[in-house]
Amino acid sequence: MPIDVGSIASDFTLKDQSGKPRSLKDYRGRIVVLYFYPEDDTPLCTTQACQFRDNTPDLAEAGAVVLGISPQGVASKRAFADKFELPFPLLADDEPSPDRPRVSTRYGAWGEKNMYGKTIIGMARTTYLIDADGRVAKRWDRVKTPKHGAVVLAAVREFQAGSKGTSERKPSSRAKKAARRKRV
Repeated sequence: MPIDVGSIASDFTLKDQSGKPRSLKDYRGRIVVLYFYPEDDTPLCTTQACQFRDNTPDLAEAGAVVLGISPQGVASKRAFADKFELPFPLLADDEPSPDRPRVSTRYGAWGEKNMYGKTIIGMARTTYLIDADGRVAKRWDRVKTPKHGAVVLAAVREFQAGSKGTSERKPSSRAKKAARRKRV
């Protein structure tokens, strides 16, 4: 079952392409583009990863970091990242629980899907936009690869603009308390 927009994104720790453990909580304070993809170094997955690669400077400028997750191991992630010069962490969800990738399952990216008219169990291309507080701001289910990187970049920029606009219009609870203290 996917994590709903507005809910806290479930924390996890997975190894990246260098074998370094990465936890979602380590990215608090930043916007996270968390994308789930079926397999390293396959045509559509490569297209999707390269779109994120090409948009990484603009995403970083908007305050976002990209994390990719699939069920292959660290060695596969390393080869994929090296071959296509992917500048962001690729995380190995390769420790099944019991026979499914645990993080992908928790995020609703692993399950039944229709492929060429057959129902199979596997990864459904899914992307989450997680805000700086760790809440799901947006979710794309059954992602279509063409132009997805640009769509996500536009959403990050829109989210940033809305967040800045919102904070300018609504004072924080701390600011409200300070204003009450001044009045007393």
